[in-house]
Amino acid sequence: MTSERTARLAEINCWEETLRLRDRQRELRKTAVQIVRGAELPQENNAQGLMRWYLHPAITDTVLSSMLIYQQELPPGGRSGMLQFQGGQVIYIIEGRGHTLVDGVKHPWQAEDVLNLPLRKDGIVVQHVNDDPDRPAKFLAVEPNLLECTGVDRGCGFEQISPSSDYKR
Repeated sequence: MTSERTARLAEINCWEETLRLRDRQRELRKTAVQIVRGAELPQENNAQGLMRWYLHPAITDTVLSSMLIYQQELPPGGRSGMLQFQGGQVIYIIEGRGHTLVDGVKHPWQAEDVLNLPLRKDGIVVQHVNDDPDRPAKFLAVEPNLLECTGVDRGCGFEQISPSSDYKR
């Protein structure tokens, strides 16, 4: 006696589905964007703060989708939202000075520094703070796009603990 799932799976030719997926991907990539121009990206105001997304799963017109890349701006004296997530993110500080709290531990940074957020089984709690009351701080954050293969929770949870100082609903 076969289960309902077994019967459903027997209707699928996974090899043929792989070839169909390949063909769809090839078709999409024919017109995909090779260079993502920052000047063309809108600034998004969300609970994490002010962001410009270069690569994200919702952006489907780029050649690659294997990375999450965004630029974040912290207004003078501002802060990002507080977030619990897996970690494993690299941040390049473009301009400004401030600090990042990782599980409550303060890590100061300034322009041209690279901040490595640790990858931890139970995740990390992180928040970025601009220490300059007069100038914005900007950074570029990069991490592998694991959202599709491991889920957004990535085994540890993904929770907005508090919104950024400049978030407007």
